[in-house]
Parts: sequence; C-alpha cells; structure tokens
Amino acid sequence: MRQKLLERGPDALADYELLEMLLFFAFKQGDTKPLAKALINRHGSFAKVLTASEKELAEISGLGAPSIAALKLVQATALRLACSEGMEQPVLNSWDRLTTYLDTALAGETTAQFRILFLDSKNRLIADEAQAGDAKNPVPIDPRTVMKRALALHATALILVHHHPDGRLTSGQADRKMIAEIKAAGAILSVVLHDHLIVGKGCTLSLRREGLL
Repeated sequence: MRQKLLERGPDALADYELLEMLLFFAFKQGDTKPLAKALINRHGSFAKVLTASEKELAEISGLGAPSIAALKLVQATALRLACSEGMEQPVLNSWDRLTTYLDTALAGETTAQFRILFLDSKNRLIADEAQAGDAKNPVPIDPRTVMKRALALHATALILVHHHPDGRLTSGQADRKMIAEIKAAGAILSVVLHDHLIVGKGCTLSLRREGLL
C-alpha cells in the first residue's frame, strides 16, 4: 500500500486502505485491516470516521487511545489546511471553494450555530467567528457590534452562516430583520454583506442566489 500510495497517489487507495495505513502508524504491529473495515462499516466513509466523536470511536473494539489520537490528528490537520487555504486565497473565487471550506470547518459539529466570515478587499478570509448562543436559541446580534468587529479586523465584506445540522434550510422573520439591519449598517461603513448561507446535512442554501438578499 505504501508503494501504491507513492507511485499512484492517494486516489489509488480505498477508504479502508487509507485507514489501515493510518492505524498502522499508531499500532506499529499487527494487522489493522479488520479494524479499518469495521470503522468504515460503522461510519460509512474515511471522512466520516475522521469526524466521528471520540466517544463513538471508542465504541469500536480494539481502537485505543493512540489510534483515536491519530485519527483526530488527521482531522485537525485537514481543518488547518482548509483554514490556511482560506487565509491565503480568495474564499469567493468559486462557490465550490466556499462550500468546501464550510463543509470542513463545520465537520463534526452537532449543534446549531451562527457564524460570521470576515473578508478583506480581495475576498480572503480574515476570521471565521462563531457568535454567542446558537442558531436555534440565538443571542440577538447587534449590527453595531458586528460592524465594530469588522472595522477592527479591517474587513470590507461579510458572509453570515447559519448551521443547521438537522438539515432545515429555512430562515425566519427575525433572521431576515437581522440581515437587513446588518446590510444597512454595512452600507454606511462600506462593509458589503455578500451573502447569508444556511448549511445543513451537506446542503447549502444561498439567500442571495434565492433572490432574498
């Protein structure tokens, strides 16, 4: 598998083979194929194994702390790479890049939340900040506080993100009022509201694309 990886690249390996190699570095000996296949059968894919909680992983017989740590390390590495790419390259140069970033950043999140992406003049990500409360029981967002934070970061654009892990892709009247207030405040300070996204179960709804922004 090591030779296949080096000569043909990671796409030449099945999900369970990637896991098998990764687990081998934690075990250092023994056959890790049965354990890798058990993880894939339980969670469905390599990505879902990485984003599974430590409690869920510990339920697999034979998977100890060193192996769980190895899996969480790879997940953290993938997230760091995605965030680094967001910092160095325009987030909005394509819809796919934005949704890929959000899928990575929100992977494993099981609670609803509201986030703000702060962007510079070239649409590069400056900060991705979760707000107080959550998307189901939010603390009211003060547009003045949002603008103050944007100015402190020297941001010139914003993307609002509601994460609904239950898959509900809807926005209420309170959400629309908040969006309108932030958009109006931004217009005064030359901070553009690019979009309001609702993310849930692998789907992303853009209010701008829907003509609602």
